[in-house]
Amino acid sequence: MKKYILKRLLQIIPVLIIITFVVFCLVYVAGDPVALMLPEDSSESDREALRQALGLNDPFIVQYFGFVMDLMQGNFGTSFRYNQEALPLVLERLPATLELAFASMVVATVISIPLGIYSAKKQNTFGDLFITGGSVLGKAMPNFWLGIILILFFAVNITIFPVSGRGSFMHIILPAITLGTGIAAEMTRLIRSNMLEILNQDYIRTAKSKGVSNSVLVYKHAFRNSLIPVVTIMGLQISHLVSGALITESVFAWPGIGQLLVQAVNGRDMAVVQAAVFVIAILVIVVNLITDLIYRLLDPRIHYS
Repeated sequence: MKKYILKRLLQIIPVLIIITFVVFCLVYVAGDPVALMLPEDSSESDREALRQALGLNDPFIVQYFGFVMDLMQGNFGTSFRYNQEALPLVLERLPATLELAFASMVVATVISIPLGIYSAKKQNTFGDLFITGGSVLGKAMPNFWLGIILILFFAVNITIFPVSGRGSFMHIILPAITLGTGIAAEMTRLIRSNMLEILNQDYIRTAKSKGVSNSVLVYKHAFRNSLIPVVTIMGLQISHLVSGALITESVFAWPGIGQLLVQAVNGRDMAVVQAAVFVIAILVIVVNLITDLIYRLLDPRIHYS
């Protein structure tokens, strides 16, 4: 296990190099940084002075290595919109995004596990067809549309939940449902298909012939063995949660990284964009590593080399 963890940590190094290069290139994709920072009526001498001060006249590779050195010190530059360093600004919003992601995953798990198991047990019945159809519909619904519908029904017409913001437990319910519905739909279909495959295995039929109860077969044997692909999807869904949060946080004015990133892109605040993309990438890498380690806990037959 220790050798595997060390190997995975070493594999992160080239990934980080690629990420830093992509993040560095974001500035140039957005256009001339000097044109974004100075007003349109600024003189050419002012533009050239700022270009020289920022080191933009240096060769590309020199600028990149300078960016990496600053990045190693946690320096992504200063946000001209908020007039403060970009990385602390992003990290300040990180807890809100993690809170929403965790709540969304809880919603997805609570919905998908019982529905997936029931659908597998009642294969080809009306309940199975209803759940399968609902899963397709839930996967197809855009986050922003579902969020707006939930706001209209439960925050405007009935006024059960707050319309927007973050503060109490009631504030997170609608955003979590909005973000967790698509994940629940995919997990429900995955659990159903895995359960059906495992229930048809020889060891399940052998256990059934020995008089093992149906509930023990389903919940102790079949469900546990079907969790590995589900854990994989849950790990991969972290990136989906973050990308989905870009829209969901904007709809519900949730003060997380998603809303900050949308505002930064609209305002071309590239220091914040770079810091947000880097933090999100690191988060995805860490979650993928944790997901691989959870495999071993779920299935002792898995060995790492």
